[in-house]
Amino acid sequence: MRNAERGEPARLDGRDLRIGIVQARFNAELTDAIARACSAELIALGVAAGDITHVTVPGALEIGAALNALADADDHDALVAIGCVIRGETYHFELVANESAAAVTRVGIDHGMAIANAILTCDTPAQAEARAGEKGRDAARVAVEMANLLDELS
Repeated sequence: MRNAERGEPARLDGRDLRIGIVQARFNAELTDAIARACSAELIALGVAAGDITHVTVPGALEIGAALNALADADDHDALVAIGCVIRGETYHFELVANESAAAVTRVGIDHGMAIANAILTCDTPAQAEARAGEKGRDAARVAVEMANLLDELS
């Protein structure tokens, strides 16, 4: 069924789009779930499996550097950042959550590129597990819609 038939905006047509995914391996059981949901939704939106690039990095703080390298290569219409930061007993949670989000935003603005932020920031693993699938699907929809919007605006 085409996106318009499902009542979705025409901008959710992923045909002919190239999407890059950067996934943190830290909390891999959760980031794997986000990545699976994201990839499945991208394909459901019409993105060809061969047009999805998927790379991994050690943790959320490394996502920005990989996004920047993919954006510099100018081979993608949109990017997706996937990670999972779970609150611990120290200030480290705030640092990683804030800096990884800032890096995602900065790369998008610096390159004029759509980047969907699917870096979960949760208090508990249970919260992250409950959100992983939906966050992955949402990120795919954001990436496709914003890639098409930015193309229309340029």
